[in-house]
Amino acid sequence: MTPAHGSSGFFRRPQPTKPKAGQESVWDYPRPPRVEPRSERVIVRLGGQIIADTTDALRVLETSHPPVYYLPLDAFPAGVLVPVQGTSFCEFKGEAHYFDVAAGGVIAPRAGWTYPEPTRGFEALCTRVALYPGHMDSCEINGEQVTFQEGDFYGGWITRQIVGPFKGGPGTAGW
Repeated sequence: MTPAHGSSGFFRRPQPTKPKAGQESVWDYPRPPRVEPRSERVIVRLGGQIIADTTDALRVLETSHPPVYYLPLDAFPAGVLVPVQGTSFCEFKGEAHYFDVAAGGVIAPRAGWTYPEPTRGFEALCTRVALYPGHMDSCEINGEQVTFQEGDFYGGWITRQIVGPFKGGPGTAGW
């Protein structure tokens, strides 16, 4: 038996769930990630209000991660996305800038992010924002409420169509 990553420096890839008809495995997603346009209807609610309703989303697919949906900045009403200080860096997409998301008297701190000057191959993200679905009242794709990726760093959106296991929870850092 090979030790888990961390005990002796070895890494053991998790056993991917076999997708059924109409499903996708996150283990079939590429690395580096791929950006793809989507036409499903995406609705996001916060503070009891719809803060985004669009059929013009992009999703970013990366090995072991549920898709992250990026919505057009102009899909959000004025005042919902409040720029805040601080950045983070993605080895693929570049420097992320953050937003507090505010609606209906609720403020979700640093719950949205964007790449205003993304690296080559990710230019389509420059006018888009991603949201942590676990910080919203709800996020829906074609009427299905998504569940969120575990952990406090990644922002994946999980539907019945997506199978894992997913990076983000305890013990998955080495994947």
